[in-house]
Amino acid sequence: MASNNSVISGGFPVRIINNRVLIIQVLISVFLGINIFMISTFFRKDVFYTTMRYIFFAVTLLSDCLFLVMTNALLILSFFGFPIQMWLCFILNVVLCVYTFVTPITLTAMTLERYVAICMPLRHAELCTMRAALQLILIIHCISLVPCTVTLSIFSVTVSPTFYSKDRVCSVEIFILASWQAHVRSAISQFYFLIMCSVIVFSYVQIMKVAKTASGENKMSTWKGLRTVILHAFQLLLCLVQLWCPFIESAVLEIDFTLFINVRYFNYIFFIITPRCLSPLIYGLRDELFFQALKVNCYPWLTP
Repeated sequence: MASNNSVISGGFPVRIINNRVLIIQVLISVFLGINIFMISTFFRKDVFYTTMRYIFFAVTLLSDCLFLVMTNALLILSFFGFPIQMWLCFILNVVLCVYTFVTPITLTAMTLERYVAICMPLRHAELCTMRAALQLILIIHCISLVPCTVTLSIFSVTVSPTFYSKDRVCSVEIFILASWQAHVRSAISQFYFLIMCSVIVFSYVQIMKVAKTASGENKMSTWKGLRTVILHAFQLLLCLVQLWCPFIESAVLEIDFTLFINVRYFNYIFFIITPRCLSPLIYGLRDELFFQALKVNCYPWLTP
């Protein structure tokens, strides 16, 4: 008879895996609940879905919800060793790869919107329209598609078509057949990281110049915009930390498999799912208009 500490593949205790899965399900449920509540608030006021920065904010919320649901599903399949066909795993990894980048790139776009609002105020109404926002969302998704197109195209030309009909436990490591492929993925991620950081720094410097020359109400508004850019930089940092997780995990995997499982579990909670909730929550609570809408939306739940 198997004991409570009986093991499955990889020598990992069943009890520990079950506890970890339970903890993750609780966290995912809480984070999804918060994000969905903020999405419902977004649709309650016309000003939110007709203003560029709020549209981008909603995109990050929807992107994070989809990302959390899909990573959680793959995590459960992986923990319990449930195989799926490789063509389905391939599609899931494409979607996950895209939405890994959608949120940080959208945050970068939100920073540029603040730059236009403060440094080019006369052109803000012309450039930052609802139509422009929708066009930029399409561009953001196209840019986010590039990294996975490169890495998965390399994989596709190195395997036979019969591979996609096989049943295996789905994970991103399946699509990395050689170390140079991991290096390519690393180079692309670091390139994106550099570009997004450069945009943040550029916007900060330009807004700082305007802040020094502004006066009165304009000065207050400019400094508020500067604080918003700093907030976006913090949000971006939270999102971009997860881009470094695969490199850390790959190095640990070569040392010890059990340590790799522990590191992946830690990374998933603190560097993947937590930023996906904390980042939009900070922005939602800080924005005065959205915060007031949140309080109004909360009121029916708080009154007896």
